[in-house]
Amino acid sequence: MATDDNRFYDWVDAHSADDTSKLRFKYAGKTGDIDYTDAILQIDCRRKYAEKLSSTLTRAKQFYFPDTLSGEQSTSDLLAVFHASLVTDATVIADLTAGLGIDCMHLAPKAKEIIAVERQEKLAEALRHNAAAIGIANIKVICDDCREFIRISADGCFSHVFIDPARRDDSGHRVFALSQCTPDVIAMLPDLKRVAATIIVKMSPMLDISAVASDLPGISKIISLGTTTECKELIAVINTDAGLFPIIDAVTIRNDGSENHFVFTRKDEAEAPSPVYGLPSAGEYIYDPWPSLMKAGAPKLICNRYALKKPAPNTMVFYSGEKHDDFPGTVYGIADVIAYESKNIKRLKKTYPVISVATRNFDISADALRAKLGVKEGGGLRLLGISDDHHRKYMLILKRI
Repeated sequence: MATDDNRFYDWVDAHSADDTSKLRFKYAGKTGDIDYTDAILQIDCRRKYAEKLSSTLTRAKQFYFPDTLSGEQSTSDLLAVFHASLVTDATVIADLTAGLGIDCMHLAPKAKEIIAVERQEKLAEALRHNAAAIGIANIKVICDDCREFIRISADGCFSHVFIDPARRDDSGHRVFALSQCTPDVIAMLPDLKRVAATIIVKMSPMLDISAVASDLPGISKIISLGTTTECKELIAVINTDAGLFPIIDAVTIRNDGSENHFVFTRKDEAEAPSPVYGLPSAGEYIYDPWPSLMKAGAPKLICNRYALKKPAPNTMVFYSGEKHDDFPGTVYGIADVIAYESKNIKRLKKTYPVISVATRNFDISADALRAKLGVKEGGGLRLLGISDDHHRKYMLILKRI
């Protein structure tokens, strides 16, 4: 239960550097002015989510985690800042799957009022406490099933609605299809369109973008959102500005917080000229798109916009003899190109005993290739297994630029 007792948070702060296993042993079964089990949970959560929720935890010394799972399932401060950027000139915003409320707290400065709907009482209570601890007065928390809440809401009562359906079923197994998530956004869509001018749906990055566009009619933009190392989520923006071809925006948030956008439509990709195919050479450069761009899937446009070539249609690797510093991804220099042949497989370990291994359109996985080569994972070099347009396999030895 969320608490406003200063003694509780003073104890948490005083023991923030302690070994929580020892604390649990020391305070097991003890009663006192505070709930020691709950206080130790706060220490564990603060450590576990210190990076993910760094700005939120800095803003509120008395931030409360009802359990570990709530922190795990919450959005990060980094992504919440981006979610808030999708809102302009807002009046009343509804977050229908509020959870721990990180999005709500970042959206609050953009709105007259935030309606935060959360079906679990312990999460709703924690959000009320945390909003007050940070000093946010325009969040109204409602403990209810969002499907029922939307059903009885008045037409056009919200400027924006956010919804992030749970990606686990009742047994706790992970699911990805929108129709399998809870709540079912596809079934809710008519009511969502009735109550809000703009609907923003956060989804699993495992979903197919074309399937999302088909499942959710009225999409004006699909965002593939990630960092330089991981695609975090897909976001669908549904409003009256929807056209025949939704805009696809591959957004990468860099380590310094700046954003890179690669914007296109499926029509743009379809009409772009086909890439030039060939085998890269030593001395040239490999261009590895950031995960959000890889997810968005625009290989012809990537080649066209940066004058790049590909080894083969199904090999998602890009290369050029020219260096492009503005490329939205990681750039490697090619140190060597080695044919995937028995004699080379046997002797590669002597030259590169420790090397990071990856594959693209290579028939076998990186783990299988690493085992076959007998090399150890690591080091400053990268081995990339690829296939060319004639189905011949090669191993590229790369050095990050």
